[in-house]
Amino acid sequence: MAPIRQVQVTFDCASPSRVAYFWCEVLGYVVPPPPEGFATWDAYDLSLPPEKRDAGFACQDPSGVGPRLYFQRVPEGKIVKNRLHLDVRVGTGLVGEERLAALEAECARLIPLGAVRGELLLADEENESCLVMQDVEGNEFCLD
Repeated sequence: MAPIRQVQVTFDCASPSRVAYFWCEVLGYVVPPPPEGFATWDAYDLSLPPEKRDAGFACQDPSGVGPRLYFQRVPEGKIVKNRLHLDVRVGTGLVGEERLAALEAECARLIPLGAVRGELLLADEENESCLVMQDVEGNEFCLD
């Protein structure tokens, strides 16, 4: 059996391109080049039948280290808490007030992009502090 070398994380959403561009900004990811024969993704999208437009969109780590993120349009809206979420590691190695300051600074950067601040979970005996947030479609993620 061949070892698995890459992972793609797939999000169900209403507007794949909107959510993908949000995550590009959060993670410093980029949108891959459009298909051959198209100068832009918008041009490609306009070539599709209306029901196929903005049905899927991807972004990727420009260094190739992080997982590719794929966003697929689904008919149903988000109803319950995610069973899986991303932790955006902005406070790695930091503790106490220094960690809280890093979390708050990243939160302040993401809110103008459409993120929503959630609960601040303070450090305890087992875990360091983290900040729960939501992306532009309400998917939970943590600033960790």
